[in-house]
Order: sequence, then structure tokens, then C-alpha cells
Amino acid sequence: MKKLTFALLTTLSCAAFARPAPLVSIPSHDAFFDAIKAHCGKAYEGKVTVDNQGPSSFSDARLVMHVRKCGDAELQVPFHVGKDASRTWIITKTGSGLSLKHDHRHEDGSDDVSTMYGGHTLDAGFNTVQSFPADEYSKQLFVQQGIPQSVGNTWQMYIYPEQFTYRLVREGREFRVDFDLTKPVTAPTAPWGYNTN
Repeated sequence: MKKLTFALLTTLSCAAFARPAPLVSIPSHDAFFDAIKAHCGKAYEGKVTVDNQGPSSFSDARLVMHVRKCGDAELQVPFHVGKDASRTWIITKTGSGLSLKHDHRHEDGSDDVSTMYGGHTLDAGFNTVQSFPADEYSKQLFVQQGIPQSVGNTWQMYIYPEQFTYRLVREGREFRVDFDLTKPVTAPTAPWGYNTN
């Protein structure tokens, strides 16, 4: 009986301590993440405000971002370019900062060759602005795809009460889309490869 009691107590004490490690974060990352999360379920129309290599396929298309899925550690924000629903921005709390990934899919839901590229914060940033320099996976992907100039990519996101901005910069390249947060629009359908609910 004593052995059974000891075994039971040991099991219970282990279970009490078997919890996930805390996901640590700093105030500026939390504030930035939470400011985007506050728009969960809403969609907004945007326009290209800077493109020093334009015009491009973005120039004449209707641009809509949709803060679609919001968890405590991950945000999924599809970026629709006209009827093209191939792009989803994924912002994740990693425990050592914030990650931004670009999930690109084909219409049948399969992964694009160029997918999950992005970067990770290297500093505190600001409550309203975070920068994501290209990570090593992305750099290797860009070289393999014959676009080594993209190795220097830094993606930036700005979130203010009236405007959200997505910006790409590198030497000789700047692209920026501003979204009007004062005028929600009808949310688009699910991005390619994602469930409708």
C-alpha cells in the first residue's frame, strides 16, 4: 500500500510541474501584437503609396488585408490582391521576439515554391512599428530562386489608430501599402489553402 501511495504521489507531483515553459515577451512587442489583434475579424482596403519599381500587379488591383485568425501567440492576416488570395502574413510571438512569415499558396491550396519567407525582430522596436530583417531560411531561399538581391530585405509593419502599413525595403527598393483602418470593408473569403471557418 505504501508503494502504491508513493507512486501516486510521485505521479501527481510530476503532473503539477509538467507545464509548458512560459512564452516571454517584452512590452513593445506585446503592444504591437495587441494593436493588430484588436482588429480581429475586420478587413480594410489599402493602396500602394510607394513603389520605386512600379507599376506592378498591385497597382490597379483592389488590396484588402483581413485580420482573420487571432491567438495569444499567432496572428493570421491574409493579404488579397484582386482575386489573388495566395498571400497570408503570419505574425508570431516566438519567446525571443516577433516573427513575420509570408505564407504563399496556390489556388489548390498547395505551397508555392516561394513560401514562408520573412524575418524576425532584432530589437525592441516600438509599440507602433516593428522591423523584420530577412532570416537565414529566407536568404537561402532567395539565392536558390535566383533573386539574391532580396537577401537584404527588411519588412516593416506600422500600426496606428487610423492606418496600418506594410513596407518592404532593401538597397534600391521600397514598396509600401497603406490601409485605412477607419473604414472596415466586407471580409473576403478564406485565403487559398485555409479552412473557411
